[in-house]
Amino acid sequence: MTLIAGLVAVITLYLLLQMFRAANPAVLARAIKVGGGVVALAVAAFTGLKGELAVAIPLGLFGAGLLGWAPLANAGFGNIGGMFGGGAARSPGQSSRVRSQFLDMRLDHETGQLSGQIVAGPYAGRSLDEFDLASLLAMVPAFDAESVALLESYLDRRFPAWRQDAQGNATGGQRRTAASGKMTTEEAYQILGLQPGAGRDDISRAHKSLMKKLHPDQGGSTYLAARVNEAKDTLLRTHNG
Repeated sequence: MTLIAGLVAVITLYLLLQMFRAANPAVLARAIKVGGGVVALAVAAFTGLKGELAVAIPLGLFGAGLLGWAPLANAGFGNIGGMFGGGAARSPGQSSRVRSQFLDMRLDHETGQLSGQIVAGPYAGRSLDEFDLASLLAMVPAFDAESVALLESYLDRRFPAWRQDAQGNATGGQRRTAASGKMTTEEAYQILGLQPGAGRDDISRAHKSLMKKLHPDQGGSTYLAARVNEAKDTLLRTHNG
């Protein structure tokens, strides 16, 4: 029985590690944050019932801060959530948008979640989330270079190990250079998630916030980071002009 229990434990641990490895970094960070908050509140309630208020009150405040409950979150306890990637200040806009011939991609500033919709071809109007990895890779030959780069950014977040699994595939091997025309001011505002007419400080803050979310440790994308940099430069040139 001990041997069987040990094998079950090893298999369970292996499966959990695989799930952790394949999880979206932003979703995983939020899950850890919420789980920590629930556990902290449960322990606080238990210790409070035992009369240990000196331990229960700070622990309860910590848990409430992780969960972002107001007014505690507004009082400063919400910043504790930043340790888990959920406490960073929001960008001036709610989301960034990058559009190519075949795809319309959006990056949520608060969660770092990247989502996309197909806008041309036989699957126009459908979300990328509806398709599995094999189906998404099968679309690559019909996409232009810029759409391929956007799709790869999406796959990097949803399927972190897809490049290793797709070795020998056209997309997993050589990356195509995404050649795009000169970025317009309207596109630059959409990418940074700003309203037209935003000031230089707003542009700099949005750029800094987005670049943090596009860091490789957060499942970032080199292509999207380049587009964010281009958007910043485009808008700053407009202000300078």
